[in-house]
Amino acid sequence: QVQLVESGGGLVQAGGSLRLSCAASGSIFSINDMRWHRQAPGKQRELVAAISRIGSTAYADSVKGRFTVSRDNGKNTVYLQMNNLKPEDTAVYYCNADVRAFSASYYFGYWGQGTQVTVSS
Repeated sequence: QVQLVESGGGLVQAGGSLRLSCAASGSIFSINDMRWHRQAPGKQRELVAAISRIGSTAYADSVKGRFTVSRDNGKNTVYLQMNNLKPEDTAVYYCNADVRAFSASYYFGYWGQGTQVTVSS
């Protein structure tokens, strides 16, 4: 069984920073792409940032220059450094990873439970 657990959310004033972490655990053979998504109230879930196993990154236009995604393959962990936060960044942030378990011959997309980020104006 594979689990993803996010941490690091909270309440911050506009202009502030937060760092989210997402640790994958369980019977993991390999992890490919890892991603951060977010969902604000009344809106669809959107992709915020993604990082490949070798470190290639991609960002939504709304966060470019403010957010940085990184990962530690040895710890099976992905991070999201969020700077210059804006009220419109308020959402539940979810991590998602393509994981191959030892018992499997394919990669499967796992999701974390989400962590709330609230940015006050």
